[in-house]
Amino acid sequence: MSTPPLASELNLCLCHSCGMACDMTDEPDECERCGAPLHRRKTNSLIRTWAYMLTALAFYVPANLLPVMNTKLLGAGADSTIMSGVLEFWEGGAWDIALIIFIASIAVPGIKFVALTLLLVTVQRDSHWARKQRSKLFRFVELIGYWSMLDVLVVALVAALVKFQALGDIEPRPGILFFGMVVVFTMLSAMSFDPRLIWDEQGETPHNNEVSNEVASH
Repeated sequence: MSTPPLASELNLCLCHSCGMACDMTDEPDECERCGAPLHRRKTNSLIRTWAYMLTALAFYVPANLLPVMNTKLLGAGADSTIMSGVLEFWEGGAWDIALIIFIASIAVPGIKFVALTLLLVTVQRDSHWARKQRSKLFRFVELIGYWSMLDVLVVALVAALVKFQALGDIEPRPGILFFGMVVVFTMLSAMSFDPRLIWDEQGETPHNNEVSNEVASH
């Protein structure tokens, strides 16, 4: 059974902006359809992915320790962290909101950190282990990234509901800013990772020279 030719064998390059398959025979610098710069591979993929992920991990700690909102009901106010907010919603009978916030705020970032670390370490070790499954794992990380801001929207909805019913007042706290930074940097980390590195053979991988090339350029 014959296998279809690779894009590299046809001298094609996929535009990272519009998705067009561009002919690289004349080595064009930009996509002829959208004008975006063309790269055969995502430049410094591993370095950028590690940098964004570690930055997100650094923000993840204060995002969970600092209060994300202050709720004032009937004159009494209290700060709430993400986890305490989950417990308050659960004890108040709003288990669906509690579950959404827990999954989006705690479970999803944790899964992304573990998955990206696994992908990065196996690629750097030129591992052939479960390549197909690792590719699917990366697609899963991309998919759940779109829902990372769901809990922020829930908090905004709850705040609007409380104020609309004149039950009290809700104000944001610094934790929500840190969590927003976690969402942004985890998304950037996933966007920076080049899944084609999973399928590269040892000796052919551009990532082997990523660090040395960057040092040499400076």
